[in-house]
Amino acid sequence: MKRIYAREEVCMACRLCEVHCAVEHSSTKHMLKAFKKEARKPAPRCTVEVKDALSFSFMCRHCEEPVCLYSCISGAMHRDPDGAIRVDEQKCIGCWTCILACPYGAIKRDEQDHHFALKCDLCPDLEVPACVSACPNDALILVNEPDPVMPQEVRERV
Repeated sequence: MKRIYAREEVCMACRLCEVHCAVEHSSTKHMLKAFKKEARKPAPRCTVEVKDALSFSFMCRHCEEPVCLYSCISGAMHRDPDGAIRVDEQKCIGCWTCILACPYGAIKRDEQDHHFALKCDLCPDLEVPACVSACPNDALILVNEPDPVMPQEVRERV
């Protein structure tokens, strides 16, 4: 399964991952139109966390044992055949049990109308997620790995 790892030692908190994620999840998928013309403003599925000199992009870990999926009462959370945990926005009723259940705090509610949960979906229409391809310092790495802890070969490339 694909996983995105953050390398905090090279992240400069530019937030380009957030911008490109939001654009990828907009209806136009166009940078200017998404933020200036769309009635529903796009929202990123990742968040840059900053504390002093440390920063990194934070997103869903697509857990092997996804507590958010198990807690979802509407069936909106589901695991796709590729292994990613995704939200069906049409089924989500906004009960937020997934937000309460996620041990990482990687799920947030839609800030505009609070109707559905937002989380990383690994950009299923792209070969490489938008956040990873937009990162100028390669602070985000996409690997095909079942282990939720960064594999040794990835650490060695850092």
